[in-house]
Order: sequence, then C-alpha cells, then structure tokens
Amino acid sequence: MSDTLADQSQMDPSKRTWLIATGAAGAVGGVATLVPFVSTFQPSERAKAAGAAVEVDISALKPGEKVTVEWRGKPVWIMKRTPEQLATLEKDEDQLADPNSDRKAYPTPEYAKNRHRSIKPEVFVGVGICSHLGCSPSDKFTPGAQPSLPDNWPGGFLCPCHGSTFDMAGRVFKNKPAPDNLEVPPHMYLSDSKLLIGEDKA
Repeated sequence: MSDTLADQSQMDPSKRTWLIATGAAGAVGGVATLVPFVSTFQPSERAKAAGAAVEVDISALKPGEKVTVEWRGKPVWIMKRTPEQLATLEKDEDQLADPNSDRKAYPTPEYAKNRHRSIKPEVFVGVGICSHLGCSPSDKFTPGAQPSLPDNWPGGFLCPCHGSTFDMAGRVFKNKPAPDNLEVPPHMYLSDSKLLIGEDKA
C-alpha cells in the first residue's frame, strides 16, 4: 500500500535536495528554450541591414529635440520642430535649390511633398546623410551669424565636409555642393506616439 503521510514527512533530505535541483534545472532549460523562440519575433541585425522596418516610440520627444535611429545602415533623424522652426520654412524658399522636392535622385514620398516635408508638420523624418559625398550634417538649429554660416542663418543643418547647408526640412540651399535635399524615408504612424520607419501605407 502507499506510504502514509507520516512516512512522507520522514523523506530523506538528500532525496529532497535532488528533487529540488532537478526541478530547477528543468525550469532553467525551459526558459533557455523560450528566450530564443521569443527573440525570433524581433528583426535580426541582418534583417535590419537588409531593410527591415524599425518601430520608434516618439512619445518622449519634446519640441526642438531630435533622435537618431538606424535603418538600412543609415542614420534616420526624427525631430520635433518648434513653431518658430516651422515658421522659417516659408521665409527662405527663394534661397533653396529645390523647395518643392521635385528632383528625382532621392524621390520624396507624396505624403512628404509639402513645405515641411513630413506627414505631421511638426515631426520631420529624414536620412542624416548629405547628398554630396555621404557625410552626416551637423545640427545648427540656432539662428543668426555663426562660423561657416551666413549672417541671416535661419537654423537647420550644416555638412562639415564641404559646407552644404539645409533648412529645418532638410532642403538644400542654392549654390552648395550637395545636389539634392536630404532623403525622406518611407514611414508611417502606427499611433500618435509610434512611427514605423521603412514602410508606409502604399
């Protein structure tokens, strides 16, 4: 007949230790198996390099701030522009080489073929690579005279390699080495606070 409760309470301590150890090892093995399985839902580094879309939470982005994420091995800027920065976009259009983003070397998505070159006017999404020789422009958001910039500088980006300048929408100024505006990558909003870089509704 089966052991009584009294007999079970007298279990050998070494046997109890062995049971606990094997149970813990089994649990660890189960977790070790589960972790790789869950990670398969995330894009691998190879998939990201090949162009897998990147999801970005911009809920903490404040006006005047910019974050950089990587997509297809390129730096992609996401900037929340202030009302003052947006106001500069109309004032300097006569000084821009391609104010309407008509050039075809870096085709601009239809939803960004506007003055602010974005879906939402305040949020700019652009590839941070100069269209001249591939350098990454620097932030020069403060307006006014500065080294390597004109006295009436409205704020924007300066490529340190050969001096190309871009406005707050990534549009290149006239008579600069860069032949085109900064690229606007395919992107879409998953919600008010989440962006998907690399895919759009089209």
